[in-house]
Amino acid sequence: MDYKQLIIRGISYSQTQSGAYALLLEHEETHIKLPVVIGNFEAQSISLGLEKDIHPPRPLTHDLFSKFIVSTNYELVSVIIYQIVDGVFFSNINFKNKGTEEELILDARTSDAVAMAVRFDAPIFTTQQVLNEAGILLELEDASKEEQTFSETVQAEDNLKSLSMEELQKLLDDAVKEEDYDTALEIQEEIKRRKKKID
Repeated sequence: MDYKQLIIRGISYSQTQSGAYALLLEHEETHIKLPVVIGNFEAQSISLGLEKDIHPPRPLTHDLFSKFIVSTNYELVSVIIYQIVDGVFFSNINFKNKGTEEELILDARTSDAVAMAVRFDAPIFTTQQVLNEAGILLELEDASKEEQTFSETVQAEDNLKSLSMEELQKLLDDAVKEEDYDTALEIQEEIKRRKKKID
């Protein structure tokens, strides 16, 4: 089958479901986007998987499963979003044993599959049929608005901007210790913005 590779464009608060998030995946060639509604825990786990330099003091469920995969000599090869039924996406996680080349396919929720994929830098694919059924093509102006909304969601509050780098680093360490990863990600974004200005 001719699979279409997707990239993660961002995570934002869901406009349709309270307390949920929208994971935005995009097919780069056509710019068709797949919005996948996910829960708070999964959104947090995907964000932490993308932010390689934030390490929780205790492993999250996806981190624990990742360590198990590595310890059994498997690698995560790819994630395939193969179907959508009544607005629910269905996905497979594809593994391969490094020693025997044995392949293993596990059914998974799409949010969990993506959370695992980001930890292994594994590609995410879908089918043309899923793109046809659930994909949306955002106009350039709408896309920039969406990016702005996502940026506003993860940006630190104004009071973070008044703190020194040392104070931000201490706050980041405290947030990670307290397992407040939403705040940790906000602080991390502020630190990154400042480092970019310096560079």
